[in-house]
Amino acid sequence: MSGARRRLILDLDTGIDDALALAYALGSPEVELVGVICSYGNVTMRTAVRNTCALLDLLERPEVPVLAGADRALAATEAFAPPAGVVRIHGENGLGDQRVGGLCRCAPGDGLAFLRAEAQQAAEKNEELLYVPTGPLTNLALALGAVPGLSSALGRVTFMGGALAVPGNVSPCAEANIANDPAAADAVLRGGLRTRMVGLDVTHQAVLTREDTAAWRELGTPAGRLFADMTDYYIAIYEKNNPHLGGCALHDPLAVAVALDPSLVGCLSANLRVDLEGATRGRTVCDPERLRDAEKSCEAALTVDAPRFLDEFRARVTRALA
Repeated sequence: MSGARRRLILDLDTGIDDALALAYALGSPEVELVGVICSYGNVTMRTAVRNTCALLDLLERPEVPVLAGADRALAATEAFAPPAGVVRIHGENGLGDQRVGGLCRCAPGDGLAFLRAEAQQAAEKNEELLYVPTGPLTNLALALGAVPGLSSALGRVTFMGGALAVPGNVSPCAEANIANDPAAADAVLRGGLRTRMVGLDVTHQAVLTREDTAAWRELGTPAGRLFADMTDYYIAIYEKNNPHLGGCALHDPLAVAVALDPSLVGCLSANLRVDLEGATRGRTVCDPERLRDAEKSCEAALTVDAPRFLDEFRARVTRALA
């Protein structure tokens, strides 16, 4: 590996799999995590800020800035509160009800202003800025109209969300991140940005087991114990809701991994849209109006080299937790 490390911004609604994605990023030597913009979804935006700060402290990276992003969907009039089903999956605090030290170190800055400054810096240096949203796409939709030159600075945005050839996880058609703000996802997918969708088609093929969490616990570190206990909580939910998987799906870590190494997945090039009304609201589907366009703006991941990803995941997260 040669040259400077690429700069990475994560956009997290920090629940359990977001925490795993954060550890994966921190354990990846080829990137520098320059900031985390928080959103809503698994938890409220403010809880996501608190969780992210606490995890960065635990992982001995307190210098990474944590920024406040959107606290609701584009069309919402009130701040988001997670429904009961989401609370059951991630716990009351979003981290499997594990005790985490500390609250937010300070009032977080403005995520949109941070992204604008980072995009401007990337443009001036002719560098690509990696941006990986693992929650609703609200922050990115807001940035599209507010940050000049964002599309060129970001290159291809890899996001966790959607389902193209498999059922959704909040309805037969819709995946949770897209369903939390379909209008934002539609704006991103049809707004001229190049994207890569890492959805349920591939994330349900990448599964973590209790053997893996036991290995983290054996590290003997506070981070290893917390991540093991937190992820065992998550696995227990999967054992009730999706027993056929044999563990928990690594939704958000896979998106980060694919952003760093796109060869992990096989993709269909397509122009996508999101259904905004009716029974299929939140469905990601090929846009019939752009079906014949020669240029395809999105790559939708449909296959994954799960064994290679899991090997990378174990090595990188262990590095972060140790």
